[in-house]
Amino acid sequence: MTLLERVLDRDRLIVLAGLAGATLLAWAWIAPMATDMYGSMSGPSAWMMTPVWDASHVVLLFAMWVTMMTGMMLPSAAPTVLLYAAIVRQAEEAAASIRAYTFAAGYLVVWTMFAAVAVVVQRVLAGQLLLSPMMELSSRRASAGVLALAGLYQLTPFKRACLSVCRSPASFVAIHWRNGEAGALRMGAAHGLYCLGCCWALMLVLFAGGVMHLPTIALLTVFVLLEKVLPLGRHTSSFTWTTGSALLALAIWQLR
Repeated sequence: MTLLERVLDRDRLIVLAGLAGATLLAWAWIAPMATDMYGSMSGPSAWMMTPVWDASHVVLLFAMWVTMMTGMMLPSAAPTVLLYAAIVRQAEEAAASIRAYTFAAGYLVVWTMFAAVAVVVQRVLAGQLLLSPMMELSSRRASAGVLALAGLYQLTPFKRACLSVCRSPASFVAIHWRNGEAGALRMGAAHGLYCLGCCWALMLVLFAGGVMHLPTIALLTVFVLLEKVLPLGRHTSSFTWTTGSALLALAIWQLR
């Protein structure tokens, strides 16, 4: 193995360890809280047991959404982050891992903004008595509507266009390349926007399945990851049509 290959392997391991560490830390908070919420609610989720939306409650709710988006979305961004780090290192940049973390930070900024919107949506739903104390839609029609929205969005050209970018790390990096730390942050944010365009409707399914329902969170995480890394080739359109149809069928079943 050449010196360059050893350096590349080292950087890849550093970046991968950082991404894995951030993801595991997110799940280390979300999983016990979700488990407790469907249990005694006397542990990590005890703060949710209040009808009062004061400042501390809103901050904790926002932190919960940010952490959840980190744990759910960061794994699917890993291929692009790792490719970016490798290209930076090959360009003889000394701080490849730092640039990669900056890229990831830009990506998470976008999902942090989504988390803020999700808190607002949750507040509106709670105010309209459409959200149960378990943070799930209390109306079958509302749940079916969310599932139908996610299913229909899977069928749109905009969904396929955003998914195509997320599935093509090399093309994304080549087209959106920017130099320096600020460039890394901008590239990460751009990738995050494409990812948001791809997955925002799927994230709303959390309201139908339960915002803190661990199986729903895990299933969506795996689905988003597979959607972006499976070797679909020219079958991307068929995949989104299949998954969209499945969500629409689930929406109809919800109305039974």
